[in-house]
Parts: sequence; C-alpha cells; structure tokens
Amino acid sequence: MTHPLVTAAELDATVTGGGVVRLLDVRWWLDRPDGRPAYREGHLPGAVYVDLDSELARHGEPVEGRHPLPDRGELQAAARRWGLRDGDAVVVYDDLGGQSAARAWWLLRASGVTDVRLLDGGLAAWAEAGLPLERGDSAVVPGDVTLSDTPWPVIDADAAAAWPSTGVLVDGRAAERYRGDVEPVDPRADHVPGAVNLPTSGNLDSTGRFADAAVLRSRFEEAGVTPATPVALYCGSGITATHNALAATIAGFDPVLFAGSWSAWSNDASRPVATGDRPG
Repeated sequence: MTHPLVTAAELDATVTGGGVVRLLDVRWWLDRPDGRPAYREGHLPGAVYVDLDSELARHGEPVEGRHPLPDRGELQAAARRWGLRDGDAVVVYDDLGGQSAARAWWLLRASGVTDVRLLDGGLAAWAEAGLPLERGDSAVVPGDVTLSDTPWPVIDADAAAAWPSTGVLVDGRAAERYRGDVEPVDPRADHVPGAVNLPTSGNLDSTGRFADAAVLRSRFEEAGVTPATPVALYCGSGITATHNALAATIAGFDPVLFAGSWSAWSNDASRPVATGDRPG
C-alpha cells in the first residue's frame, strides 16, 4: 500500500515526467455541497469533479445518517465515469484541508484501489507552488475499473455502543459539538457514550498540511489507542471521520468507521447520549 499522502511537488514531478495519475477534485462544504462552480473556476489540470453527495454517498433513512455509504456497484459506475482503470494511480484533493477528499480516499482504498493518495495541503498547496490550474470541465474517457467486493471496514450503531468496552471510539467533531454546547445540523446534541473527542482539525499543522506520523501517533495514543486496541471513528455524518481514518493510518493504526456517525445515532430516540467534555 502506498503512503496515503503526496505533496504538490511530488505530484507535479510525476505528471511532468509522463506518469499517468487520475486526479479527482472532491470540493464540498457543509453549507455549499455543490463544488462544481468552484471546480470550473479553477482545478488541477485534467482533474475530474466528484460529487460527494451523489457519488460518494447515497440517500437513505434518517437512522442511516446524512451520508450513508454508496452502493458498491454505484460507486464503481461513478469511478468509471471519472475515468479510472484497473491499476491506475489516483490522487484526490479539495480546498478544505482534506476533510472532503478523505471520503474518496477511504472509499477507494477500502474498495481495493491500492494506489490512492490525498494531495497534502490540497488546492492551496498546488497554487502556493506556482503550479497551473485549468478552467471548465475536463474531458474524460470512461474507465473500466473493477472495485473489490471485500466488505468495508465499518461498524453499525449497536457495535458503536459496545465499542468503548473493548476499544476506543473516537468522535471527530469540533469540541463544542462533542460537548453538546451546539448542534447546527443533527436532531440532538452531545456524543455517543464512551466516545473520546479528537477533532479532525488537530490532524493538520499550521500550514494546513497533515502533521507527521510521530505527532499523529502521539495524538491517538493520548486518546488511548494502541496497536492492540481496536479504534472506531465517527463524526457528524461519516464524511470527516475519514480524515481521522487517514490520520490514524499515517500513524500506523488500522481503524474502522462508524459510517452512520452522529447523524444516525441522534436520529434514533432510543439511543442514549453523553454530555460534556468527558466520554460519559
């Protein structure tokens, strides 16, 4: 498995050296989910826009959360629309510190794409390096990639409820949402009982790039994670939890995802909640 990150300089050297890399632009924001206008204003040369809401998620019942994982067949069809072929190297990016692009990284990696990496620093790092952008839509030749049908490393709400008794359950939301001070999106505030809080913003350094492996490892270790301790991750709707999954992978851990996340948990009135800054 390749390292999950690539720098702008490394990517540019690969592309200018004749290497074939499929570039996926996964721009998405909670208040502006359609990133296509921004993509058309300027994107990495040859990059294809990926619609997070419709291609990296599906519509489901409220108890499945706001961004249920897509059907594997639908994801494969989308990947072929992006031009992916078997054996391709893939680089994903966004302009949100990797928060949305990590969803594409996680899904493709969990579906058997062995060479998929995230552009560290995203669009800003590319621009800071003085590298060119393109406008409009990129022409795409449909691909023929076949995704693995290996089960995704995920758990459901029942498993999340039991997880803290044998492992570490990590809530990746901002501290004020974890504590229950505010809840701008989901039906209830607070957090899953037993979960510890590791906001995904802490994965990045002051330049907006991922901290190095030793720093990330210490961060997870302070939360109780060890190589022998199973770790499960969630967030608001299963998007930014994959940012913690990427950080945990860099740190040398092997996490699983509570895909429904807080949006699924909070939509089930039978589920208890914990309040405040402690796991509960």
